[in-house]
Amino acid sequence: MIERKAARHRRARATRVRIGLARVNRLVVHRSNLHIYASVVSADGTKVLVTASTLEPELRTQLRGSQGKGGNAKAAQLVGTRLAQKAKAAGIDAVAFDRAGFRFHGRVKALAEAARQAGLKF
Repeated sequence: MIERKAARHRRARATRVRIGLARVNRLVVHRSNLHIYASVVSADGTKVLVTASTLEPELRTQLRGSQGKGGNAKAAQLVGTRLAQKAKAAGIDAVAFDRAGFRFHGRVKALAEAARQAGLKF
């Protein structure tokens, strides 16, 4: 278990080094078995500008009755769309995608594609 976690953190560091060269806001994704979280972090990494997750009351009501509640691709799409809407309202239109060492498939991919379709560029 520890080796898996350490490997994910190693991959995350490598990605952040590449993203750091661009000096743009980054969309950070974290997933657990039950939920998915996404945040837009400032270019210098000191402030969280916008955040969305399956724990938000608005998304919880949309997910009520669906199987899995927050740990599936449908929930990730809702989070991606909501995050993009919040980012646009805050004046953010371009970000670098930071998958935090998670593989780009399944829920992470669904969140990214939903954010792109909602108008966020990366």
